[in-house]
Amino acid sequence: MFPNCFLQRKEKKDNTLTIANISYDEGQRKEDFIKPTIVKYEPNQRKEDVFNLQSNWFDQERSRLDLARMIILHDYPLAMVEYVGFKVFVKNLQPLFDVPNSTVEFDCMEIYEKERQKVHDMLSKLQGRINLAVQMWSSTENSNNVCMTSHYVGDDWKLQKKILNFVMLDSSHTDDMLSEVIIKCLMDWDIESKLFAVTFDDFSTTDDIVPRIKEQISENKSHLSNGQLLDVRSVAHVLNSVVQDAMEALRVVIQKIRGSVQYVKSSQSIQGKFQEMTQQTGINSQKSLVLDFPIQWNSTYVMLETAIEYRNAFCQLPDLDLDLALSDEEWEWASSITGYLKLFIEIISVFSSNKCPTANIYFPKICHVHIQLIDWCKSPNNFLSSLATKMKAKFDKYWSKCSLSLAVASYPGSPIQDEIGRVLLLTDLWQYCIGTYQRTLPLDSLPSSSNDGRDRLKGFDKFLHETSQSQSAISDLEKYSDEPVFPRNCDFNILNWWRVHTPRYPILSMMAGDVLGTPMSTVSQESAFNAGGRMLDGSQSSLAPDTRQALICAQDWLWIQSDDPSPSSSHYALPLYIETC
Repeated sequence: MFPNCFLQRKEKKDNTLTIANISYDEGQRKEDFIKPTIVKYEPNQRKEDVFNLQSNWFDQERSRLDLARMIILHDYPLAMVEYVGFKVFVKNLQPLFDVPNSTVEFDCMEIYEKERQKVHDMLSKLQGRINLAVQMWSSTENSNNVCMTSHYVGDDWKLQKKILNFVMLDSSHTDDMLSEVIIKCLMDWDIESKLFAVTFDDFSTTDDIVPRIKEQISENKSHLSNGQLLDVRSVAHVLNSVVQDAMEALRVVIQKIRGSVQYVKSSQSIQGKFQEMTQQTGINSQKSLVLDFPIQWNSTYVMLETAIEYRNAFCQLPDLDLDLALSDEEWEWASSITGYLKLFIEIISVFSSNKCPTANIYFPKICHVHIQLIDWCKSPNNFLSSLATKMKAKFDKYWSKCSLSLAVASYPGSPIQDEIGRVLLLTDLWQYCIGTYQRTLPLDSLPSSSNDGRDRLKGFDKFLHETSQSQSAISDLEKYSDEPVFPRNCDFNILNWWRVHTPRYPILSMMAGDVLGTPMSTVSQESAFNAGGRMLDGSQSSLAPDTRQALICAQDWLWIQSDDPSPSSSHYALPLYIETC
């Protein structure tokens, strides 16, 4: 039984809710009016030194929208406004505030629509092109959802992204339907003419989906150029898929090691015996045995790596179930495959933790994976060589599709530049870039003319202008190809390089922004090693599709990311009375 101070009861008399000895009276008089002053909030200040409110006036609408923003920003359930504890807290804090029990969803939708218009206006003014990342989500109700996110390099040469849509798909959806959903998203945002690349997280997505999107765009917008539309697959997903091949091949060995670790950790006496075996076999490792969380394969790697260091102790441990004992060959398999996993962990960690994941950072790492797979295929051990061959076949499919996109984004002045320049000069990508740049020049930049005879030469002036721009484009490419090799530097920021060199390469810099803004991976840091897919939680799954989309998109738009994308460094631009420093 709970102590009396925690008992909760509802009294009908006087329409009053009582929790412990705190009274909440819905009929309470509203006497004191509070007027907030503009407050500047600094994270390191104590709150008692910051907030100095004067009692004058209270704004119900402002507070109602603040509540809706809070729900959006922090993923709070819409039903929280019905919670008795929340009502008591709000009423004691501000008796004048009427908790919007029935209108909170409407308020959230209102905020979504206003923020959507801001994003739409911003994208319409964007000089560069837009890349679209397509991510699949599942739910506890087994529904499929697609999240579409725009990625681009802003006019300030900073990498940006905005979630555009979060759409629930029909249970029987096909790639045809997916392309229709993507096209509708682009049309609704009026950005189909700006699309540069589409990145899919699902490596099994059919190869003809991007040509289908391009064809549908051309049919709807016949005036659009037939420029290149890049088809990119998420590198983190293909590496995770390759890792799953290795984990499956080692499945029996992993089960044995997991069972052995569980046995050692099952009692203090067994742990004592294991320590004795560790000392007798001369093992000096300071690591502790750990059990893995199978859905996070990097934790399985840690379990394997640690267990391998204690291999001799496991072999000498008495009373260990014979079904858990590993043969020498199985230990060798575990050691070799753990080495494979270590490489993938290091590379995926670089991708997922990078503060500015421009496309150029991927090429050298993926090349290294390619070389290692070739080497692993030469293993004299048939088990390891056959596994490596299977992994390489999957990787080769990705490499054949994305190697050019990866190479194009390499560092300025890299040794492969000349070859890339020749390729780009012969592709629609380069020609489209020239045409796009020329179309962005304002017409009033042409020589002005009055109503005299010089008007007859206006067409000739335009011809000379366009010809000079075409020659400038070729000059851009030639000058870039002649650049010396840029010194290798781990702190090199390629966006800063192009920002500084834009005056030297006015056309090529536009193409650089498009290419560098292409997302080569769609995996966030927190889910980089997740063997399962993305899944909505129960509260999100229970929402109507339109409401769910509004909350997910609005949350993304309201948060402003600093240079450090970690949650602790993110801040919210409070739109009303509070300023952030």
